[in-house]
Amino acid sequence: MTDVRTAHTSQLTDTELAAIRGLVDEAFEGDFEDEDWDHSVGGMHALVREGGRLIAHGCLVQRRLLHGGRALRTGYVEAVAVRADRRRQGHGSAVMEALEGVLRRGRYELGALGAADEAVPLYAGRGWQLWRGPSFVLAPTGIERTEDEDGCIFVLPVGAKVDLDGEIVCDWRPGDVW
Repeated sequence: MTDVRTAHTSQLTDTELAAIRGLVDEAFEGDFEDEDWDHSVGGMHALVREGGRLIAHGCLVQRRLLHGGRALRTGYVEAVAVRADRRRQGHGSAVMEALEGVLRRGRYELGALGAADEAVPLYAGRGWQLWRGPSFVLAPTGIERTEDEDGCIFVLPVGAKVDLDGEIVCDWRPGDVW
């Protein structure tokens, strides 16, 4: 039996957090740094368990993205991971469905995420839209271009009207800014 649960980071036990970290470390094949982990706590988590074992995870954290002269309250998706032997069985979709519910109930104006190439079909198939315009970060030294992220950013407008060909600017954070 598969169970999907949403919980805030503060509601998770140390054991659950360790299981999440282990899952994302394995899923990202060692390319999930401490800064990435830091980006994925402090928000709402979707956990998929089967027989009590964690098989999929994702989280939604609040960020501010600048677009069209406005600071948009954004639910940013982080640390989406599915155990390797359980992929292509709908568990990633279950995670995203739960997070999209939080996104809509949380009064966010926009959902956003940085997609790995292999995850694009999941997000696009759920109605997330590719951001076609240039991307930037509001760094401590001012606005800086993040052209390496162009073509990887997806959004789900839930309250804001956006121009997918316009500029988008994320708030600063250590590590990967998008």
